[in-house]
Amino acid sequence: MNNNIDAYTIAFYNIENLFDIKKAPLTNDRDFLPTSQKRWTLKRYQNKLMKLGTVIPKIGNEDSKIAPVIIGLAEVENQNVLSDLVNSKNLIDENYKFIHFDSLDERGIDVALLYKPDIFKVRHSETFSVYLQNEKGEQDYTRDILLVQGELNNESINVIVNHWSSRREGVRETEFKRMASADVVNSVIKKLKKENLNAKIIVMGDFNDNPNCNSLLLLEEESDLFNPFKTVWSRDNGSLSHNFQWNLFDQILVSTNFFDTYNSNLVYSDAKVFNSKFLTQFDGKYKGQPFRTFVGKKYKGGYSDHFPVFIELKPS
Repeated sequence: MNNNIDAYTIAFYNIENLFDIKKAPLTNDRDFLPTSQKRWTLKRYQNKLMKLGTVIPKIGNEDSKIAPVIIGLAEVENQNVLSDLVNSKNLIDENYKFIHFDSLDERGIDVALLYKPDIFKVRHSETFSVYLQNEKGEQDYTRDILLVQGELNNESINVIVNHWSSRREGVRETEFKRMASADVVNSVIKKLKKENLNAKIIVMGDFNDNPNCNSLLLLEEESDLFNPFKTVWSRDNGSLSHNFQWNLFDQILVSTNFFDTYNSNLVYSDAKVFNSKFLTQFDGKYKGQPFRTFVGKKYKGGYSDHFPVFIELKPS
């Protein structure tokens, strides 16, 4: 099957709080229950699954012949929601499998990976914790970093999925948390390169930082990564909008050996924000911004507050 594929789409998507409607015993999911102010009902949950199921297969360039082979996800509550998602009406025919580990994040949201098992053969997966402390010196729990290793087009690749700490308490005040995450990713890559100097590495995520921020620059420099989203980001192009300014927190970086056409079965080709019109607000003052599920407590019934991003790798 791989022989007919002229390009592989690798994507990342922050899907804005994919929670089921049941109370979880150990996490703070009270906003996402039928009895909460947000009134997170079965009907709303099913609408969200249907909507996400329409987006995921479409991510990629218009001439893509197949849906993304690998999609990193952020803001996933548990395995149940992933199972409901991959088995939802609009996605079931794509035959996605998923990888997910529960983290100790206080909001109970994790990262996950969807993949097509007939194209991407998973060999190993594990998670890495980011150790943070709050002002009182107590441990502050955040999302784990997910590493998935496998084979794509007879090439071993390592995919690292991230969702770094938010800027809610201020950009400067929280920067140390994202720098700590960058340090963990760099140490994972160091380990991978120790095992194989020519390891092919893809780092994706919602970094809660833009391509020009210190945390992303640290990743690029220390791990010899290329960030194509540096040139994708502009005044009119990003993956989420805040105060009517585009940010590009969602990015995919690749190791520079994806440019080596002689020693590689996969070569980097393209990077884009997937912002098709159907994913945007159609009118009003937020026209052109992501059509969200909620704005505050107000239900809008959209897809997500982020656009997906993707890169394309071509067989060489």
